[in-house]
Amino acid sequence: MLNISENRVINAIKQTDYKSLAYINRLDSGRVFLKIMGVLFGITMVFMFLPWTQNIRSYGSLTTLKPNQRPQTIHSVIAGRIEKWYVQEGEFVEKGDTILFISEIKDQYFDPDLILRTQTQLKAKQSAVKSYEEKVKALESQIEALEQTADLKYNQAQNKYKQAELKVESDSIKLEAAQTNFEIADRQYKRFEELQKDGLKSLTDLENRRLIRQKSVAERIAAENQLLSSKNELINAKVELTSIRAQYRESISKAKSEMQTALSNLYDSEGAVAKMNNELTNYTIRSGMYFVKAPQSGYITETIYSGIGETIKEGSPILTIMPSEYELVVELYVRPIDLPLVHKGQEVRIQFDGWPAIVFSGWPNTSYGTYGGEVYAIDNFISPNGMYRVLVKPDPEQPEWPKALRVGGGTNNMMLLEDVPVWYELWRQINGFPPNFYVSVEGDAKEVQKSNVSP
Repeated sequence: MLNISENRVINAIKQTDYKSLAYINRLDSGRVFLKIMGVLFGITMVFMFLPWTQNIRSYGSLTTLKPNQRPQTIHSVIAGRIEKWYVQEGEFVEKGDTILFISEIKDQYFDPDLILRTQTQLKAKQSAVKSYEEKVKALESQIEALEQTADLKYNQAQNKYKQAELKVESDSIKLEAAQTNFEIADRQYKRFEELQKDGLKSLTDLENRRLIRQKSVAERIAAENQLLSSKNELINAKVELTSIRAQYRESISKAKSEMQTALSNLYDSEGAVAKMNNELTNYTIRSGMYFVKAPQSGYITETIYSGIGETIKEGSPILTIMPSEYELVVELYVRPIDLPLVHKGQEVRIQFDGWPAIVFSGWPNTSYGTYGGEVYAIDNFISPNGMYRVLVKPDPEQPEWPKALRVGGGTNNMMLLEDVPVWYELWRQINGFPPNFYVSVEGDAKEVQKSNVSP
């Protein structure tokens, strides 16, 4: 009682009748209180020097380590109309199982015998290619025969030309001989004519010499005519020699032109065959796309299209499938200020949503219901949320994660750092300082190695 009121009641109450007032007025009550406070202070001081594990707290979610193990959307490669469903949501499918059958909606693929007709057209084009190949071979043989005939004819004409040259030379010699005979006969005739005037030769001898002289003139004229005829033949042989080259050159050029035309048609037909082969392959592959199949084993989680007769576009999502086999990892985000404290292989304690846990963040060994993990990868670029993404995989030396975990579940994560006293951690938290920065053993080894190498 403070005894600040003027109306005193202390004398009107008998304190011995009340145990509480008796204990208060005892002289040793203050000492007991001091002892209790001293013990509490001692316990607090001892508590302050206990080891405390610094940690980075963050929330995350479960995902898979490999991209092909995450939920994926199955798309339709071609446009079509839904004709029949073979699955339902929540059903398990094996890789290659048929999920959906769609029919064609484009008029250029309506023909049910499209592949058969395309094969028929392809065979016709292939036959045309073979015909053009045979034609090209025939023209090549024809050109070869023309070239051989041209060579033979040209050699024959050359021989005839040489014969004509030799004949001209022979006729020239004959003409020279006839001219010589004429000159001799003319001189003899003149001498006989003088001798006959002198009476030394008879008129009969003179007439015989005149006859011989006329014969030599006739022989000379005949030789000259023969020479001109031989020269004519030489000119004709030369003309024939030239005309043979021109004639066969024209025939060979015409045959080569026809061969080039056949080659052009052949190449066009081969191009058409290649194009039709491409179309036939596309039609065959497209016909197999009417049945949408599961790319891998998993569970059908959501169908985007429903009903029968609904049309879908090319590349439109049809349904979502969750692979049956996957490796779970925790995807969490840390602040840029905490990123230097994170390294690969760092220990992480994880609390999964739906699993009860008692967590003491500073004493992970005393926590119950948490699971161990280690940092597997750290992104080198910042995420749109302004933090860095970290992937945490199961710690092989810790108990296995629960089998019932599913992709997308939430987690509460503690990345364990350095051990410090409790008082230091309280002081750090009050001042808003980050956890102690330290380098992993691997990083220290690298730094030591660099320092030993550097001069």
